[in-house]
Amino acid sequence: MSRTTKAPRAKGTRGGRLREAATAGRVVLLVVAVLAFVFIVENTRQVRIRLIVPEVLVPLWLALAAMLVIGWLLGRYVSLGRRR
Repeated sequence: MSRTTKAPRAKGTRGGRLREAATAGRVVLLVVAVLAFVFIVENTRQVRIRLIVPEVLVPLWLALAAMLVIGWLLGRYVSLGRRR
């Protein structure tokens, strides 16, 4: 008795692999990353920020990113408080 075995098929052509890798979520993530990079490059100038008493000099993009993170954390805190 001879057994016939099928050779494993290739996963697809190069275009097929690219289509599998380029999901909608990954494309959106890539676009957001490119926009974030452009935002950082365009907003490198220094700004003065007064923190109650001290005055600090930071790049504008860093100040905005810090406010984004603080806002996100506060939103998470409020939403977790409502679940309980």
